[in-house]
Amino acid sequence: MGSPGFVDQAEIRVEAGRGGNGCHSLHTDKGARHPVPDGGNGGRGGAVRVRGVPGLTTLLDFQTRRHFRAQPGGNGSSNKKHGVNGADCLIEVPLGTILRDAETGDLIRELVRPGDEVVVAEGGAGGLGNASLKRREGYQKVREAGELQARPAGRPGEHRILALELKLLADVGIVGMPNAGKSTLLSRISAAHPRTAPYPFTTKHPVLGMAVGPDDFRFLAVDVPGLIEGASQGRGLGLDFLRHIERTRLLVHLVDMAGQSGSDPVQDYRQLNRELAAYREAVAAKPQIVAANKMDEPASAENLKRFMKEAGVEPIPVSAKTGDGLEQLIRRIEEQLRAL
Repeated sequence: MGSPGFVDQAEIRVEAGRGGNGCHSLHTDKGARHPVPDGGNGGRGGAVRVRGVPGLTTLLDFQTRRHFRAQPGGNGSSNKKHGVNGADCLIEVPLGTILRDAETGDLIRELVRPGDEVVVAEGGAGGLGNASLKRREGYQKVREAGELQARPAGRPGEHRILALELKLLADVGIVGMPNAGKSTLLSRISAAHPRTAPYPFTTKHPVLGMAVGPDDFRFLAVDVPGLIEGASQGRGLGLDFLRHIERTRLLVHLVDMAGQSGSDPVQDYRQLNRELAAYREAVAAKPQIVAANKMDEPASAENLKRFMKEAGVEPIPVSAKTGDGLEQLIRRIEEQLRAL
């Protein structure tokens, strides 16, 4: 998922199937004085349904396919044969997808649990065959009113444009300033392989990874691109991806304790928390575990002492590069998640 193939917003057009036409047919039995109506009804048009499924992590497919159409209903025929109902169109999306009407902005549904499903466009009703009209209203009455030719047409299906927005579902959100080592941490504690490099903004997209603790405790973590001052107003890459930590239960706030490239750990810590609060108070209020990264660097020990004094926080010292302290961090994450 940490590739250019990650897409978290899309617009698609959905069109339900039209109902089949009813049949106008007359059958004459031997010895009968009048022909008998025997036209069948048209089938109902297929609906368009959207379902949330696990295992999907991007809306990329909707960049190339933007129009989804269900099948129309079959036409009725003589001998009271009804048309078949049109097949539904099923659209599968990642869990965490929000559906809105693109024209009105109205919320349709959030699909957050496996199997969550919603009908976004109903199929059109099938037209009535004249055999059905005979049963309902009396053939003679309908014939006299001249309604037979007006009733058989199937009705059109609903259509609309949908706006899709994906907010990833993860237990833990890993946040920090650019080049704090978030991607290296995720690659250490999970099987994810995000791109890492010794310069800021290596991570261009959120990356998911399943982490496994010492006692086989598992949790899903997401690494989002580093935040900079003004991220909540759209600077850098942060604003586009802050939505992906909204549904996390816990944040791991990773601080570059080495103070590389002239950064100050205390200022970085405070600035990131300000950006989270400016984006959404509920995000800033999430439980946080602070981890002091790059403790293998020479300046980190002194910076950690000053950090605890000035920030009033005692972080867990770790080195994502060497692996030191990660077992303690994972155990703390497990304790917090079990307590929530």
